Amino acid sequence: MTSLGGAEMVDWNLAVATASRLVRPGPEVSRDEARAVVAELRRHAKSSQEHVRSFTGMGTEQTHDTPVLVVDRAGWIKANVAGFREILKPLLEKMQDKRGSGPGGAVLGAVGGKVTGVELGMLLSFLASRVLGQYETFAPATRDLPAGENGGGRLLLVAPNIVHVERELEVDPHDFRLWVCLHEETHRTQFTAVPWLRDHLEGEIQSFLGETEVDPMTVLERVREAAQTFAGGRSEAQDEEAAEGGRSLVELVQTPAQREILARLTAVMSLLEGHADFVMDGVGPDVVPSVAEIREKFAERRARGAGRLDQALRKLLGLDAKLRQYRDGERFVRAVVREVGMDGFNRVWTSPNTLPTKAEIAKPADWVARVHRKGD
Repeated sequence: MTSLGGAEMVDWNLAVATASRLVRPGPEVSRDEARAVVAELRRHAKSSQEHVRSFTGMGTEQTHDTPVLVVDRAGWIKANVAGFREILKPLLEKMQDKRGSGPGGAVLGAVGGKVTGVELGMLLSFLASRVLGQYETFAPATRDLPAGENGGGRLLLVAPNIVHVERELEVDPHDFRLWVCLHEETHRTQFTAVPWLRDHLEGEIQSFLGETEVDPMTVLERVREAAQTFAGGRSEAQDEEAAEGGRSLVELVQTPAQREILARLTAVMSLLEGHADFVMDGVGPDVVPSVAEIREKFAERRARGAGRLDQALRKLLGLDAKLRQYRDGERFVRAVVREVGMDGFNRVWTSPNTLPTKAEIAKPADWVARVHRKGD
């Protein structure tokens, strides 16, 4: 366990315990119904593989070595804490090297890992009731949560959340479960059919974390500036500018170098999420009879949120930006496929140099001109 000044940086066990205690209970289902939901999700996950490969032309051979895990909210929490521990390890080691250097070291040391663990647990408790599925790219294998061999991830389907949403939307549950599986299977296909994608994404994330300010007083100053921003400590013009940019609390505590990296990460995530949405809707008419109704109702639910508190937290945490990634990325994929076909779009997976920039996500024609002109 990485430590700072003798105190644990993050009490991971406390994070799991806090999130599991605070997360809202799932919908009421009988034991037989729960077993039926789990079995159906596993069947849909398996059948989705061929649907996605046929539609996208990716991964024509069996390349998946990643397990499909149908979990409850507590299982999702445990899996994500394990992922956090893995991806944050270099940053925590960097902070350990800096312990005791600077006047603020004692401040963060006094805060300790238990406070950080509680804060992380509170965040995960909020998210655990909202995620339907997730492809964990950097998931380490544990006794309870297996992962793929040779660095492969795992596919999580959060059964209580899927049941909750299908009931809330009043859609056909069998169609909705398959529709969700198509989206998550697309993510699994992206990473298993494109060998360099995982390493590229991990490299960008580690570069982002490597730019993190580790001087405690600098961190505190950035947090203070962010707090003043959200407390109304700026002019009306600045507030309007921030609203147009959609910057979250997370973005406000970043360095300029991190914002450049984030722009590239945003473009990649927009591509991946938009591609998954495009595929799930493209496959849908053939295998999901009510796909049009599901898409319409689900899009309305995404847009409105669950209430004022939910909307405020989404903006604060940057989740609104993720919703824009679905929308903007899907528009990019749709426009490119319309212009150059699926094979032409698949040039995006050639190398990191053929990934779209953030500007090209907004202007797909620029990506087509750059990549296809060079290719031709």
